[in-house]
Amino acid sequence: MRTLRIALAALFAAGGAVAQETAGDGRLTASHILDWERVSGPAISPDGSVVIYTRSHVDQTKDRWASELWIVDADGSRNRFLTKGSGPVWSPDGTRIAYLADAGDDGSQIFVRWMDAEGATSQITRDGPTPRDIHWSPDSGMIAFTRMVAAPEIWDLPSLPSPPEGAQWTKTPRIVRKMHFRQDRVGFLEEGYRHLFVVPADGGAARQLTEGGWHVGSRGAVGLDYGAGLDWTPDGRGLVFDASREEDADLRYRESHIHFVDLATGAIRQITDKRGPWSGPVVSPDGKHVAFSGYDWTEQTYKVSDLQVIGFDGSAMRSLSASLDRDANNPIWGPDSDRIYFTADDRGSRNLHVAMLEGGTSPVTEGTHLLTVSTISATGVAAAVKTSFHEPADVVVFPVSDPSRTTRVTAVNDDVLAGIELGEVEELWYDSTDGTRAQGWVIKPPGFDPARQYPMVLHIHGGPHAMYNVGFNNAFQNFAANDYLLLYTNPRGSTGYGTDFGNAIDNGYPSVDYDDLMAGVDATIERGYVDESRMYVTGCSGGGVLSSWVIGQTNRFAAASVRCPVVNWMSFAGTADIVRWGYSRYHGFPWDNAEKYLEHSSLMYVDRVTTPTLLMTGELDLRTPMSQTEEYYQALKAVGVPTELVRFYDEYHGTSSQPSNFIRTQLYMLDWFSRYTRDPARETDP
Repeated sequence: MRTLRIALAALFAAGGAVAQETAGDGRLTASHILDWERVSGPAISPDGSVVIYTRSHVDQTKDRWASELWIVDADGSRNRFLTKGSGPVWSPDGTRIAYLADAGDDGSQIFVRWMDAEGATSQITRDGPTPRDIHWSPDSGMIAFTRMVAAPEIWDLPSLPSPPEGAQWTKTPRIVRKMHFRQDRVGFLEEGYRHLFVVPADGGAARQLTEGGWHVGSRGAVGLDYGAGLDWTPDGRGLVFDASREEDADLRYRESHIHFVDLATGAIRQITDKRGPWSGPVVSPDGKHVAFSGYDWTEQTYKVSDLQVIGFDGSAMRSLSASLDRDANNPIWGPDSDRIYFTADDRGSRNLHVAMLEGGTSPVTEGTHLLTVSTISATGVAAAVKTSFHEPADVVVFPVSDPSRTTRVTAVNDDVLAGIELGEVEELWYDSTDGTRAQGWVIKPPGFDPARQYPMVLHIHGGPHAMYNVGFNNAFQNFAANDYLLLYTNPRGSTGYGTDFGNAIDNGYPSVDYDDLMAGVDATIERGYVDESRMYVTGCSGGGVLSSWVIGQTNRFAAASVRCPVVNWMSFAGTADIVRWGYSRYHGFPWDNAEKYLEHSSLMYVDRVTTPTLLMTGELDLRTPMSQTEEYYQALKAVGVPTELVRFYDEYHGTSSQPSNFIRTQLYMLDWFSRYTRDPARETDP
């Protein structure tokens, strides 16, 4: 910790532009991130006795998050380091785990570790791109996975002369023929296709099961590679997987199907036939049904993804969760094939639900928290990650038959928060336009005095189809520790409130979401503790879209920090990595409906802006490219608005993936906001 803190202190002192935050002893500082730890992906053993999970800490020398596997008994005892790696998956017989780990020159590869006293470990895959989507066969004898298969795009130029001996000619140009050829946090995508493989669990040659000019994996709304949904059939005869196998799949928006591939013959059968974004298949233990997520195809911007079930033969497809009107995620079959467990987000919280095969859903857990269930053992014990307002994420276990018996089995940040006073959280429900009720929260400074008036930061989430939640948030608590009120809300367009609420910004983003944000500000002001001369607004990605939109519609904020924004939907659509998504924001392509794209571009309202604006974006950002930020920066300069541009090195989308950049982001905003106040009497809505 000391090394990185000294380096940051020296940097800030030399730059002279970033003030130290006021938070000190007893409050959460931005630098506490250097001691922070994260937990993810807990995997419970088939007998429910132990949990293996990924535990990440800050590698201060390399300024990144480093991952290890830890193991803990289901009662919370004997929490200990297991091995380097991430993403553990138990074999069905409970004797081994498969996981990804660094293999030196081979990159990240699959390893298998025996879970007996000897703990023998073997590297299973070699000499190829990083495997993903690890799944054990039912007899624990094979491991299925996906990986990229090279298929470089070439252009034969027969008349191109050969370079003379010893010459150093420029590399052959990259040939691009796909719409989606770049991906944020990846760069240029590998030239090829993701396909399905199997390998003996004891090691040996991996065998490719699928081939062709298409990708295994549903690429959803954004057309990018985030892995694949797959599962073995109980008899081990083959696997189900999601994919779009059409030749023009790269151009299609939100389309994929569920397929079955025969292990012996390689024959592929398509199980679904309805058009939709079907993904994440899991086969029932009796082999008769496949559960997955998705919805009937629609042009609308957002629709709740239901829990679907279909016969393995492709018959009787139906939704099991349509009456819930919430996104159903991560389906897990019960052992008797009569029920499916899944998680659903609802009004800022996430809980476990169950759907009965014959119909009907009901909650398994309840509460104001985020509960992300990873696995359920054969004995009915679930492993999950749980977090709430004042509780950072930790691993918990509970029997699904009695969730009241939840046991917290890790406490990875208790030492960091010892002696730290956190800000209390107040929930808001308030009225907006068209009779809409919206939800938000205010985090108050530690030692909050209701008789005082405090500066306030409106923090806007990205997406736009996403949800601010009730989980612990370091950045938000850090603002509160510096005596700011932190307001965060879920305006229309947010998930967790049903299809109609989420789709309210269809063909109109930003629009009524702005109304909801301002109504949230007004509702907070009515409580009497807001200093209206010191109100500030910020957000990244979709939050950058809306924070730049806000300052073009009102001058009520003393300053803004617009981070990783889209300000021009015309130029964004063809330059971001999510091209098809960009072409689907409004009805028609930009060249067919230019006025609509420009109507919702905050760049078109820059002549109304008077709010001092700090711009921050990562130089490697492919999701909201730096060119968007540069367009807005130059426009603000041209109209005389006080503005500065902070370009983050080694950052893709967002400005906080690296620990030092998280600290910088917080300190830059705190310093920028501290410079500006505003006379509320001069507020106007341009």
